[in-house]
Amino acid sequence: MNKRLLILSDPFTRPSFAPRLRFLCDYLSTQDWSVEVYTEQHTPIPFHHTYPIHEIPFYHGQLDWACKAFWSLLTDWKDRYFTRRVRHAIRGRQYDAVFCTTFSTFPLGTAVSLAKQLEVRLFVDIRDLDEQVPGAQYQQHRSWWTRPFRSLYKRINIARRNRAIRAADVVTTVSPWHVRFLKRLNPNVHLVYNGYDPRMFFPKDIPTEVFRVSYIGRIYEFQNLDPVRQAIQRINNPEIVLNLHTPDSSLLPNDKVPDEIRRSGIMVVLTSKDAKGMMTTKFFEALGCEKPVLCVPDDEGVLSETIRQTNAGICADTVEQIEAFILEKYEEWRQHRFTRQQVNTPAKNAFSRLEQAAQMEKLLQHIL
Repeated sequence: MNKRLLILSDPFTRPSFAPRLRFLCDYLSTQDWSVEVYTEQHTPIPFHHTYPIHEIPFYHGQLDWACKAFWSLLTDWKDRYFTRRVRHAIRGRQYDAVFCTTFSTFPLGTAVSLAKQLEVRLFVDIRDLDEQVPGAQYQQHRSWWTRPFRSLYKRINIARRNRAIRAADVVTTVSPWHVRFLKRLNPNVHLVYNGYDPRMFFPKDIPTEVFRVSYIGRIYEFQNLDPVRQAIQRINNPEIVLNLHTPDSSLLPNDKVPDEIRRSGIMVVLTSKDAKGMMTTKFFEALGCEKPVLCVPDDEGVLSETIRQTNAGICADTVEQIEAFILEKYEEWRQHRFTRQQVNTPAKNAFSRLEQAAQMEKLLQHIL
């Protein structure tokens, strides 16, 4: 008999559209689970899915967003509104568990409320914590008018998040640092790394006319691409180009990302010595494609250790180290017109989303 899972999620946003959740839903749909997703309406969902995804709109324009965002900060309006809408939509239906995944706080409040109403177990998957980066400096808080409220936002969100973590029957998160941090709130916290989708991110050699040093994704306040730019300028070789795909330049469609990684000579991963437990998805996707990873700077933490264990590339603190790595991989590219990193295959395979989805299903089975 199918087990029924109510999934509540933060919005599916570009460029990746919640790959951790998408793979889990695809996997559970083949394992005698019936899944139903409720999320915030954000951008059109471009991928095929066999399970229902219900999108609930919240805002109509920037002014409406600003007013409601501030009101939500004071009164938790967004979660309360989402709770009412989902409760109405699922009236009369039965579920075996509630699963909530988020990078922040929304919709944890809804998950706690509905799990209690339905009298079922609550599984929380949290991917980021406000405490992991200086001043909670995520890009979406950079608008000038939000800066005076950042400290207040952080305190209120942390309090709301902590209440939900304490209420959960099981919690998963993405790095050993996150596990240690959250175990102060709930002893039943488990590590499920971010990873790569093996159906999309696999090695394939694509010869190119230029050597691309690529970065794909957002650049946050606490990250700095300048050392990479300086190293490329110092080399001063027209065959070596910096290839950026960010929201401010040219954000790639999700289905174009794998081949853009494969066309790259090096994939850049940005972090910070002040950031804790950051395990960016783009690292794992480069690992899946077996492309050399240049991590800037050395975070001296779990990401650095994972790069060493998988032999995925290097972590560099200086322009000289970056320049040397670029020239090393450029020589490989000159010979073959592509690069292929000789990764530790068993260590790489442990980060496949197939492994991680199986971990999550085992935890779901355990709490049921």
